[in-house]
Amino acid sequence: MEKRSQKTSAGLIRIAITGPESTGKSQLTEQLAAHYKTVFVPEFARDYVESLGREYNFEDLELIAKGQIRMQKAAEKKAGRLLFCDTELTVIKIWGEHKYNKCPAWVSENLSKYTYDLYLLCNVDLPWEFDPLREHPRLRTYFFDWYQRELTSRNANFAVVEGTGIARFQKALGFIEEQLQKKAGT
Repeated sequence: MEKRSQKTSAGLIRIAITGPESTGKSQLTEQLAAHYKTVFVPEFARDYVESLGREYNFEDLELIAKGQIRMQKAAEKKAGRLLFCDTELTVIKIWGEHKYNKCPAWVSENLSKYTYDLYLLCNVDLPWEFDPLREHPRLRTYFFDWYQRELTSRNANFAVVEGTGIARFQKALGFIEEQLQKKAGT
């Protein structure tokens, strides 16, 4: 697979919403896509794991990663100027390393091929909401710090989104508008 430029011929800007469980990623992704009148990529893992009828295993992580990228590629064809992605390969890397002490090879090989113009890292300042697919209510700060280290080590362009309700949304909008201004200036 060849490494792709972050801008397609149409100048698509990809924004990943990432971070620990129960930090409002899905809601924020949908809100941002609606605000900018574009499509978004939902979290593939949720539907995949719910449909398994068994516990997921290490081999499932690669299938989840490939499914997420497949959905992203399909959404890129429909997106306007911006594409919002509810999760990305960093999530699967950290998930694998935490649960299985290793990252799926496909994810390691493709992490640098699927990067984003901006990563919005959701902070753990929202209350935990139970969901049968969520696993670590007491490790959110641990994971948040891990995401920060990971994005920093890759020199990713990221911003931490925090606050509740409309304040969280407005904070994300501010980071996106900064990104759009940077892109317009280049």
